Amino acid sequence: MRVKRLPVSKEAVTESNIDLGLIEPVLQKYKGKKGVIIPVLQSIQHAYGFLPKTALEKMATEMNLKLSDIFGVATFYAQFRLNAVGKHIIKVCHGTACHVQNANEITEAITETLHIKDGETTSDGVFTLESVACLGCCSLAPVMMIGDNTYGKLTGASSVKIIKEIHLKEIQQS
Repeated sequence: MRVKRLPVSKEAVTESNIDLGLIEPVLQKYKGKKGVIIPVLQSIQHAYGFLPKTALEKMATEMNLKLSDIFGVATFYAQFRLNAVGKHIIKVCHGTACHVQNANEITEAITETLHIKDGETTSDGVFTLESVACLGCCSLAPVMMIGDNTYGKLTGASSVKIIKEIHLKEIQQS
């Protein structure tokens, strides 16, 4: 399940403008309880869209946990992010069906268009590109997801067209 992200504004969420008060209720709720690192991390990520280091440090202090234990959990599970992500996460499937249908062409086209590599976010904070193992839409291969929308039977050109349309809508809403 994907959490709803904070809307990207002109001033993106960064370590320097984190409001630690957002996580205070969660920390108080779980304080003194065992085995709560994952739900607390999920709540922190839900609040900010990623796990800011300052929030993890506050979690360690408030909950009397080792920061290394928290980072161990946060880096072990793929659901957690240590860096801010874009408003729209582009997931390109590289599972077997998509791979044989040339998913690499889609990733390369997106990379060239957005000037980012896999795992990176555009400088305007609108898009993050992720290669994933499988999206479960093999009959539509090759596939990408952006948010809750799935796009299938793609080519490099059609994937770029979709991204440009989303970007145009973002500009119009600004």
